[in-house]
Amino acid sequence: MSQLTANDLKVRGIAAIESALAEQPEATISVRGKDRYVVMDMAQYHYLRECELEAALMQSRADLAAGRAVHESAEAHLARLDDLLNRAAH
Repeated sequence: MSQLTANDLKVRGIAAIESALAEQPEATISVRGKDRYVVMDMAQYHYLRECELEAALMQSRADLAAGRAVHESAEAHLARLDDLLNRAAH
């Protein structure tokens, strides 16, 4: 992963980011010698976001298959929540 410093950004601005991203899909920005931020182009961001959503979908499917989910109507769900709130209040 490419490395940029806060000073690089001050001096070169967006051109520093563009040159770092020309070689790799992500670059870190360090502030006072510590990595603090990651920048990436939008295509990389959308790819990572899609991966997150796919992982969440797989986890939901695993929960359903293992019986860790409740299948009910919206009305039944609200009634169950009301019941839980009433029990917690007493």
